[in-house]
Amino acid sequence: METTIEKQQNNKARILVEQLLPKHFSTIGKIWVGILILICLVGGFAYYRQLRYGLVVTAMRDYASWGIYISNFVFFVAISLVGSLVTAILRLSHVKWSTPLTRIAEIIAVAAIILAAVSIIVDMGRPDRFLYILLYARLQSPIIWDVLVIFAYLVISLLLLYIPLLPDLAILTKRMENASGLQKRIYGILSINWKGTPGQFRTIEKSVNVLCIMIIPVALGIHTVTSWLFATTYRPGWDSTNFGPYFVSGAFMVGAAAVIVAMYVLVRYYSLSEYITHKHFNQMGKLLVLLSLIYLYFNINEYLSPAYKMKTSEALHLKELFSGEFSSIFWGVQILGMVVPILVLMFNMGRKPLPMFIISILVVVGAWFKRYLIVVPTLLHPFLPIQNEPEEWKHYFPSWEEWSIAMATMAAAMLIITFLVRLFPVIPIYETAKERGIKLQ
Repeated sequence: METTIEKQQNNKARILVEQLLPKHFSTIGKIWVGILILICLVGGFAYYRQLRYGLVVTAMRDYASWGIYISNFVFFVAISLVGSLVTAILRLSHVKWSTPLTRIAEIIAVAAIILAAVSIIVDMGRPDRFLYILLYARLQSPIIWDVLVIFAYLVISLLLLYIPLLPDLAILTKRMENASGLQKRIYGILSINWKGTPGQFRTIEKSVNVLCIMIIPVALGIHTVTSWLFATTYRPGWDSTNFGPYFVSGAFMVGAAAVIVAMYVLVRYYSLSEYITHKHFNQMGKLLVLLSLIYLYFNINEYLSPAYKMKTSEALHLKELFSGEFSSIFWGVQILGMVVPILVLMFNMGRKPLPMFIISILVVVGAWFKRYLIVVPTLLHPFLPIQNEPEEWKHYFPSWEEWSIAMATMAAAMLIITFLVRLFPVIPIYETAKERGIKLQ
């Protein structure tokens, strides 16, 4: 006979599992997936045109040899750093409130780093030659180091997503009654015969700790190496030793904002307010303020040094940003994407879920345009101008093919996130039960 305490424990365990099991797509969810697939199809057609006719279908020319594809690449790399921030740094710091956010962060990180790699391939005029980068790698080139560090970060991020998921996969195999036979078989295969023995849990704990320690230098390296690609290219605005910490601090900021956006959507549409509470929004808001202040410092430093020296090429570049062709984007990014979030999130009312959602959207959108400003204006103002060039080469505005492909990569990243949230528990079931003192059968 079960005692009253055992019945209460079993009831709590049943409720927790039912609340955290993956949900079926609602009508809104199906419409959302349909829209994302449509955007991907349009992008696929645009990419077919690019493959058939070459990069001439883009607006990239001898001046702006990089465009929104590389802006997208740097943006996705930045977003991906959230995995190391929430999963590794906060975990190793024994920050307990971050537990419900770890899987969200890792899902975003995996989706982002996959599409970062895709963005690089899209930017290549001959993607079939990507293999040459590996076959004829030159270790003195930052490009090969970028490839290696992206691959390493993807592998570690996948392991950090998968290994803590093992106990939950075993739970899904037993408890996911509405899952199809194929879905249950997939859960069974992925759980690799998980039994939940003390030895297995010790192995998971050690593995996750090792991965958390490993991912931090790799995470710092991925954006530092990316910054080398810019800093080793002799152009105004890129000739800077500030680029490493500048890129890393900005990446942590936009990554935190992306997690906040995901938190709000999940609470709103998946009824997870019991697990992602106002406390989590408040703590993430404080973290975002801190990261924004650090990034603001590096922004000021990035523009103050060349403004003080006032080299001719640097002066022209800064003029274009401050009062020229790109001034509206520049000041919009600085004010709406950085200053306003800091001012709003400094107050308790600003750290409520809805204001934080709106502010985080501004930060994420501002971060994309910030990467656009890092890439395009600099390329349009080289130290040695090209002679007798057509006037249109001095300006860059993406073609519809570029916009379509860029939007498709965004949609593909959101599709990956959507399907992972649909297939797996977005909040760790076993870890949540353990923290709450609930024993799962």
